[in-house]
Amino acid sequence: MSLADSDRELVVEELGRDPTPAEAALFENLWSEHCAYRSSRPLLSAFESEGEQVVVGPGDDAAVVELPSHGDAGTNSDDRTERGGESEGESEGKDAGDSTYITMGIESHNHPSYVDPFDGAATGVGGIVRDTLSMGAYPIALADSLYFGEFDREHSQYLFDGVVEGISHYGNCIGVPTVAGSVDFHPEYEGNPLVNVACVGLLTEDRLVTAEAQQPGNKLVLVGNATGRDGLGGASFASEDLAEDAETEDRPAVQVGDPYAEKLLIEANEVLVEENLIESARDLGAAGLGGASSELVAKGGLGARIDLERVHQREPNMNALEILLAESQERMCYEVEPENVDRVTEIAERFDLGCSVIGEVTDGNYVCNFSGDTVVDVDASFLGDGAPMNDLPVEAPPRPSVDRPSVDLETAFEAVVSSPSTASKRWVYEQYDHEVGVRTSVPPGDDAAVMAIRECETGLAISSGAAPNWTAAAPLEGAKAIALENATNLAAKGATPLAAVDCLNGGNPEKPEVYGGFKRIVDGLAEMCSTLSIPVVGGNVSLYNDSVAGPIPPTPTLAVVGTKAGYDAPPLEAAPEGEVLLVGDLAMDSDSYRLGGSEYLAQSSGSDRFPTLPESPESFIEALAAVADDDATRAVHDVSHGGLAVALAEMASQDVGLEVEISSDDPSGALFHEQPGRALVQTTDPESVRDAFPDETPIVSIGTPTDEGVVRIETDERTLEVDATRVRKLRSTIERELE
Repeated sequence: MSLADSDRELVVEELGRDPTPAEAALFENLWSEHCAYRSSRPLLSAFESEGEQVVVGPGDDAAVVELPSHGDAGTNSDDRTERGGESEGESEGKDAGDSTYITMGIESHNHPSYVDPFDGAATGVGGIVRDTLSMGAYPIALADSLYFGEFDREHSQYLFDGVVEGISHYGNCIGVPTVAGSVDFHPEYEGNPLVNVACVGLLTEDRLVTAEAQQPGNKLVLVGNATGRDGLGGASFASEDLAEDAETEDRPAVQVGDPYAEKLLIEANEVLVEENLIESARDLGAAGLGGASSELVAKGGLGARIDLERVHQREPNMNALEILLAESQERMCYEVEPENVDRVTEIAERFDLGCSVIGEVTDGNYVCNFSGDTVVDVDASFLGDGAPMNDLPVEAPPRPSVDRPSVDLETAFEAVVSSPSTASKRWVYEQYDHEVGVRTSVPPGDDAAVMAIRECETGLAISSGAAPNWTAAAPLEGAKAIALENATNLAAKGATPLAAVDCLNGGNPEKPEVYGGFKRIVDGLAEMCSTLSIPVVGGNVSLYNDSVAGPIPPTPTLAVVGTKAGYDAPPLEAAPEGEVLLVGDLAMDSDSYRLGGSEYLAQSSGSDRFPTLPESPESFIEALAAVADDDATRAVHDVSHGGLAVALAEMASQDVGLEVEISSDDPSGALFHEQPGRALVQTTDPESVRDAFPDETPIVSIGTPTDEGVVRIETDERTLEVDATRVRKLRSTIERELE
């Protein structure tokens, strides 16, 4: 670790002296791209983050959003399902009028997951869960969006297998269900996979805690695992390109998780919050204790005095820098009033957690002492906000030329349906316990998960993902499409969008074309979220995702939640009765079928323009959510990745097939283009569906269910027929290769 010369000059000017080694290392980490967002912060003002439902927006450990109430139900703490798990500290009940809040957060653990896929992914889960705890919430759901190199590469499968195992192990052990997410494969992730994990927590208004220190004289208490030397320099490691030898040379920068300690920490935190013992809180993530404690007091405009020797340690002879910057997992920093310290210590001991009173909040500088020496003495605000922002050159990324290959329809269908990116992800989500907490009404494998929030009789729908093919082809339009597709996933389950968090992943921003692509995904995501009235209430930025293989595609993962009355939702699979309508664009001339960003072109190495997006996406989302909840609706399925062909293959089942007619002079374009803002609706009342949507929304009746387990697609050129057994085999690519 070393502080850049230009940054050192600023620090020397501010301090009036050279920084100590501990100060230099602290500045180097907290002023890194990972912590300070030096290249991305100037762009993030594009997002709209306010709304009546937003309680805490960007800048805290997690965002807080108020849920609408669809009933008079209050919290019943005697039922363990009411907060996701039985806790020793659960209250005897809440007033019926208390507002119900959720927390939303998302985190990337990309570089660590390349170096050590199991621990890198596992500690990503642990970190985002602790962000949830620090707001006073109980974690109730996880969503993971994962991106790897080409599936047929042995190294990609090794990373994929390890990451999924790490997420499942950690999430299952702590008892938080993983209910949503996505998996994509693209050659440009070969040297730098992405692991993005979102968490949703549940709390009531009176439980809310923030990361803003409240009062000088309050004590700073460290609770959780003992501090070791793992994860040293993790923040700076995440802010540089991956080198060829990263898997061996950077392993010390990867944290090692202990989910059983995290589970104890979850339950201890629940007791601390219920007994109102916490004034503010911050989890120990990037830059360890130094990052958490300095950010905590800086947000309150205060300082701190910390004795590093008081920190409980698991390794001998640790020096000040190691104690300050180690990113050992399962640790929380709490601000506690002096009279409550003994009770906090007692609760920590009850849960077999370490506990150290490491210092106190002051109205002066952020000061750390070690062995009688002052090793850090700086203004906490300068430490947190003093990093200069980068003004980087921007160039437009190259646009692909129009080159549409001609591929046999049956060959194309089998190739697209069996592609690992569009194939079934059952192998992944069946490793996750998605039922723990007994809130999951719609499990993984559908367009969106739905969680039962019984406290306010509200269904909470969750969708998360991106589309590297889309943003590689057209960063601006592709990012817009990602926002629209996630919103469509919610609407397909009858939910209207409430709020979103994003994880913006890009390559080395010092390369103008890379930064140009990154800027476009920010602008595209912000524009569509604004159009759909979805406040982006928080997020994460991960840059320098470059390796010897080159930069990743610009990847804007969006995790969106929506709400509905009740917890039921129409299924994805077709029912034995009801007409199948395609809602959305199915124009009848070949120029309308733009295949840019499609899996069809990815399979055939072609290129094309990106599809035109709908003119009134907000009206489409509102109407689709209403139709999904209509009594006449039998099934609803979003049309997106893989186009209409994949949507039909997913909608058919062993018992109920589909007979579909597509009249077009370009059957391949009609079946495989991936314009978002479309859905298949099966209904017994087609006219009510037509009446629900604006007049300009195209709605075409394309088929009916059959009692044969086949997908039969009649086009102007030929009839394509595949039985359900064959479809299932095609869609089981991942299971066949990895089991």
